[in-house]
Amino acid sequence: MDRNLALEFVRVTEAAAIAASKWIGRGEAKRADGAAVDEMRKRFNQIDFRGTIVIGEGSKDEAPELYAGEKVGQGWSSGFKKNEVFDLAVDPLECTDSVAFGRYNAMSVIASGSKGSLLSAPDTYMEKLAVGPKAVKAVKLGAPVKMNLEKTARALNKKVKDLTVCVLDRERHKDLILQIRKSGARVRLITDGDVAAAVATCLPESGIDMLLGIGASAESVLAGTAVKILGGQLFARFSPLKDSHKELLKNAGLKDSKVYSVSDLCKGRILTFTATGIIDGPLLEGIKTYNNAVVTHSIVIRGMSGTVRYITTYHNKKN
Repeated sequence: MDRNLALEFVRVTEAAAIAASKWIGRGEAKRADGAAVDEMRKRFNQIDFRGTIVIGEGSKDEAPELYAGEKVGQGWSSGFKKNEVFDLAVDPLECTDSVAFGRYNAMSVIASGSKGSLLSAPDTYMEKLAVGPKAVKAVKLGAPVKMNLEKTARALNKKVKDLTVCVLDRERHKDLILQIRKSGARVRLITDGDVAAAVATCLPESGIDMLLGIGASAESVLAGTAVKILGGQLFARFSPLKDSHKELLKNAGLKDSKVYSVSDLCKGRILTFTATGIIDGPLLEGIKTYNNAVVTHSIVIRGMSGTVRYITTYHNKKN
């Protein structure tokens, strides 16, 4: 595929991010998410391509969904490359509560691949471990925390005390956080949004060496796409937190014993990852508003070439 759709998708994430940013700190999670969803759908349908949503808004968000199975893009009616259909995993507003309550870390995200390339996982939770390229062979999901940290430190030519591990700030992670600290590493807690943290492990300038903990399954695919392209690893295993989640896995024919790697979460090389920051986080700066312009900060990653682009865009308020 010569066409770099990710560079077209950045206009989609920019528009969704700007729409959501208008609701920062207003305590209106559903309205913020709805604004991002509406803008993302509208912008997708301005692009001449054929896309199918395989991972969309989760029922946990009670959002006006871009639902699994929804077809987007002008190509369905225009006939653009009739044999080429793309899978899309989307989160118009990753970290809904962060925007609603003005917390750290939120962005708009799209991952894409050729048809059948992205794991269409049910809306539940997964235990995750993500590291960058140098530590790919050093870690194993399910191994003792101390062992994973010691091996990662050796792979990165660091001491354990110099490692930073990102973890979602949840009661379920109380023991995990204690184990990390007992091992001597630093813990960086985030209130929401493990996509940015997982991808950040592949970017040395981020200061994050590892992601650990249980988070949403959809985010595993979104993050896994970028992590794979960047040469890192994200291991994930379904970890249903209630009986209804177990039923979802059963109905999908999936088992919670399988450990998924990035190659299971997203297949092939025709992969892209596009994200625009809404509120500052470990991966991207958030929206900046000035008198005459709104400034967005985005990242565009392409599997075919391995290129990583950081894009700063000034949007004239009058347009």
